[in-house]
Amino acid sequence: MFTAVLDTCVLWPSLQRDFLLSLAVEALYRPLWSEPILDELEYHEAAKLVDRGLNRASADARASRLVEQMRSMFEDALVENWEPHEGTFGLPDPDDEHVVAAAVVGGAGAIVTDNIRDFPRAKVPQHILILTPAAFAADTVATNPEVAVHALATISARFRNPRQTVDELLTILEARYSMTEAVELMRGV
Repeated sequence: MFTAVLDTCVLWPSLQRDFLLSLAVEALYRPLWSEPILDELEYHEAAKLVDRGLNRASADARASRLVEQMRSMFEDALVENWEPHEGTFGLPDPDDEHVVAAAVVGGAGAIVTDNIRDFPRAKVPQHILILTPAAFAADTVATNPEVAVHALATISARFRNPRQTVDELLTILEARYSMTEAVELMRGV
């Protein structure tokens, strides 16, 4: 099964995270992350919720619950013992070294990130692709568009107030996250 490290910037937008992780639930790929990725996600998720009007304690609790759900749903996603590799890649931002280290130790075929320029091709081992979430979604959906639509239908079923249809979610994925190719594949089912 194809394995990919999901950078924090990919996990922070809620619907994008839900969609990518739902594809993993459907066994279209295996997600990986490091402890620093989860820590950063929890911090930024709480800040996002505070910005949206939630009090700090509630925001912290919801962000912590999100990370715990990710841990329990994907028990084999956490890459450990990546630390010896940190600092060996010479990335422009040393704070991104743990992402490549996790990819190497976890045997990932890709790093999925919005920060492509922070992972120069010459600094990342050649067997690891650097993909935007839109490119990764297109590649993943292409393996089985029907299963991807099922994943999106599962997300749709969770929306209560307001309801969100699969078609509405496809429109959002395309407009907000530029997932045009993945959306076209799913609309073709």
